[in-house]
Amino acid sequence: MNLLIKQKPRSFRLSTPSRKKIKLTILSLFALTFQISTATSSKEVNTNRVDLSLVQKIVKGKVTDASGLPLPGVNVLIKGTSIGVQTDYNGEFAIEVADTQTILVISYMGMQEQEVTIGKGPIVVALKEAGEVMDEVVIVGYSKIKKESLTGALQTLDNKKLTDITTPSVENLLAGKATGVYVSSGNGQPGDAGKIVIRGKTTVNGSTDPLWVIDGVIVGSSSGNMNPADIETLTVLKDAASTAVYGSQGANGVIIVTTKSGKSGKATINASIKTAATTVNTGNFDIMNGQELYDLYDSFPNKQDFSNAWWWTPELRNKNYDWWKNATKTGIARDFNLSINGGSDVFKSYVSLGIYDETGAIKGYDYTRYNLLLKFSYKVNNWLTIRPQANITRTETEDKQHSVGAMYGNMPWDNPYLPDGTLVGNQPNPTWVNTTGSNYLYDLQWNYGESERYSVRTNLDFDAKINSWLSFTSTNNYTFSNYNSMTYIDPRSSEGLSVKGRITDETTSNNRFYTSQLFKFNKSFGAHAVNAIAGYEWNEYNGKSTEGVSTGIPPGFIVADAATVPEKVKGNRSQWAVQSLFTNINYTYDERYMAQFSIRRDGASNFGENARYGNFFSISGGWNIHKEKFFKADFINNLKLRASYGSVGNRPNGLYLHLPLYSVSSGYNENPGALISQIGNPDLSWEKTFTTGVGLDISLLNRINITLDYYDKDTSGLLYEVPLPGVIGVTSIWRNVGSVNNKGFEASVNVDIIKNENWRWNVDANIGLNKNKVTSLYGTKQQIIVGDGTGISGSANKLLTPGKDVDTWYLTEWAGVNPDNGKPEWFTTNAAGERVKTSDYGEASKNQIAIDAYTPSYYGGFSTSLNYKNFDFGATFSYSVGGKIYNYARAEFDSDGAYTDRNQMNLQKGWSRWEKPGDIATHPQASYNNNSNSNKASSRFLEDGSYLKMRSVSFGYNLSIERLNISNLRIFVSGENLFTITNFSGVDPEIPPFERGGVRTITGVSTSVYPQTRRFVLGFNLTL
Repeated sequence: MNLLIKQKPRSFRLSTPSRKKIKLTILSLFALTFQISTATSSKEVNTNRVDLSLVQKIVKGKVTDASGLPLPGVNVLIKGTSIGVQTDYNGEFAIEVADTQTILVISYMGMQEQEVTIGKGPIVVALKEAGEVMDEVVIVGYSKIKKESLTGALQTLDNKKLTDITTPSVENLLAGKATGVYVSSGNGQPGDAGKIVIRGKTTVNGSTDPLWVIDGVIVGSSSGNMNPADIETLTVLKDAASTAVYGSQGANGVIIVTTKSGKSGKATINASIKTAATTVNTGNFDIMNGQELYDLYDSFPNKQDFSNAWWWTPELRNKNYDWWKNATKTGIARDFNLSINGGSDVFKSYVSLGIYDETGAIKGYDYTRYNLLLKFSYKVNNWLTIRPQANITRTETEDKQHSVGAMYGNMPWDNPYLPDGTLVGNQPNPTWVNTTGSNYLYDLQWNYGESERYSVRTNLDFDAKINSWLSFTSTNNYTFSNYNSMTYIDPRSSEGLSVKGRITDETTSNNRFYTSQLFKFNKSFGAHAVNAIAGYEWNEYNGKSTEGVSTGIPPGFIVADAATVPEKVKGNRSQWAVQSLFTNINYTYDERYMAQFSIRRDGASNFGENARYGNFFSISGGWNIHKEKFFKADFINNLKLRASYGSVGNRPNGLYLHLPLYSVSSGYNENPGALISQIGNPDLSWEKTFTTGVGLDISLLNRINITLDYYDKDTSGLLYEVPLPGVIGVTSIWRNVGSVNNKGFEASVNVDIIKNENWRWNVDANIGLNKNKVTSLYGTKQQIIVGDGTGISGSANKLLTPGKDVDTWYLTEWAGVNPDNGKPEWFTTNAAGERVKTSDYGEASKNQIAIDAYTPSYYGGFSTSLNYKNFDFGATFSYSVGGKIYNYARAEFDSDGAYTDRNQMNLQKGWSRWEKPGDIATHPQASYNNNSNSNKASSRFLEDGSYLKMRSVSFGYNLSIERLNISNLRIFVSGENLFTITNFSGVDPEIPPFERGGVRTITGVSTSVYPQTRRFVLGFNLTL
């Protein structure tokens, strides 16, 4: 176990001993829990020991999966006792039973539990995997429903399909695996999470994040820092029939996560160890070396402007400091998980510990996360079951990361080290070609940052069985989170020199209380079956943060007490609450006809006074055509038609957009004062989305499963900051204006190509198409020009106008290169309204137009898995076709000589630069300090965003070692993000989300980002 604890030496950091204590405390707590669980299990076995005089026979049997492959490590338990065995490597078992014991309970992680009656001969059981069979029970909107009775559009993924990549982020696990779910993976920095958009953007200013529900608790717009290894199933709810029961929070879809729970039977220990070597992957983005940059400068027609400079010598061509090589390395990611699972019909427990540690492929960044999950179920009596759980997470980062921007921009002619080996000091530096540049390594020898976050999510839930058809479920959650960070700027560094050093301490804490009280009705009347819920829900949040900045510190001191100047102090508090009443009714007649109705009434604190409460509903139906008497196609196992219509909402991002606000952060002569900063709107409400959906589920030959869905979503009342005359001191007000429409089609197919005892070959593929457009704006407004979401000066703009996509680019139109003189050209509109070419960018920029959009034409993924005896192979790919990316990085690094203070990129295959009259080229003539404006924002930098990305490929071998009580040991190797096929010239066509003002958005703008990493993984999964 000591191998799992990595202690990093670090100078003058006071927090190191405390971190070590916390690590040891967590491991000690896990060991204690393990001892208690083992002791409890042993006690139960003793108290339920069979009197050998009553043993009548030994029952033998075999357990397989649905395709007939044997399953090792399956729990076989005599019902009503804790007596059980596990299947061996061949899936076989033998158990002694008494004459009065007639039922065995067969359970296995990720499979449906089955009860079998003991007969005269051997027992053969085929367990059914979640997501593969029609009698599967799916968790949907506070209740469990048979999959064949569903009327909504959803998709369930089990743990096996999710955890094929090495990442701490649950969001990134979904890429390419769920139909209609677009995942923009995070950048390659350890711990960074992706962003999910389900069925297109329904808003222009509000959040596009789906709602996350974990173990019945609404947790917000992200999965938090939960451990992917603890996931049992993940279900994506997509249409109104599935999401309307979540009311004003369901417009962007809902993701329901169910964590693993204790199973009846012998205690099972599962352990997994994965170690990955990571390297940065810069895609097609190729920065020049010293020789290439020299040749570019040497080709400039105005070389006389710098040829007499001291730095321009032939020797410069041989200078080539590799900033990338200096700042990157082979990173290491380690993922350790240990769980204990077991119990009886009375008491069940699941305890897990996860440790994820990654050192970045860019030097100086370390991310570590600890997860502890304690989950219990205690059946007090025949009508009451208590389900307590605690999920404890701690993350920490250590940041002395090398500068990503410097790796792209710093020139290969400039060396960070002097001839004597010491670092080049404060800038500007006359020894560099780029005399205005800075040597980040000089500051990095002292400056650093560190942070840590604690999160404790606790539940005390209980189920009360009132009678055979009515029950009551109470879910009660309290979550506490605390974040603190420290940034140290040394007085000797360039950044800290003027203020004699700076320390910034930040602390944020929040707590959430969530409670849901549900009555559940489930009863059959002959051919009629009703499944219904009615409930009340309360969700409350309280948060506060403080920040202190102090300067004037002696070198090496990292506490504010050592500072002489209290530079700044900040703090804020925030609160919100939502309460709801809701009901959902599912009706089935003769397993052929299904109907569903739900209604919810939400009240939220961040709605206006006149719109504090809102109603949301859905109605849907389904028809199992294959169960009709007239249906005679035996090769069709399932044929279901679905249809739905309903409404959901999207709450404002801000908490107080509806209130009149005053700013009191400024004053006069040290006296506080107040200035109006926002006009209130008592009518401000949620964005309303009405969705119509039609779907078809088909199963053929017990091998082929097809799902088809069409949807039409209309969103109105968009939250928008409408401009006001500035004479009143406030320039805008938040209102519900405008509307957006999304239409789309989704298809998925799963095929078992080969299914027999030795071989199993499965292929899974999905595709999603979404067309998005603005349908109206406010008042008589026909178009609004907005930024691209990055806030970068000189970047692209977007246009909101009826009939166009919400991600439509609004740019000066690039016309190419004049073959006669090599000058850049753009299109403009003349007095006659004709589009003509001009080399005057100022003139052309007055006539910008809507050009393409970032939204892809279609996207999805496909995967395959192959099993032969003890061997397994799997591969997963994702793709996106269409959509235009604005490659802002080219404005800097493909600038035709406009920027002489940074490196440049090599031309891509198929590109060419103008050299002489008559050349048909993609790039204008380059010159030193080029003033032609050829690198200004225009459609020149719009590029096709299509790609095919290999997410993962793995090869494994399974074996059992009975003499060591190892029921299964899987050894595997895998590769992740090994290649991307694309014509995009940037780092990665899968643009990571851009964070601005605390909000993460998908902008479609590519900058010089932290690259994604390739991973080569060696792993072991062990079951005892």
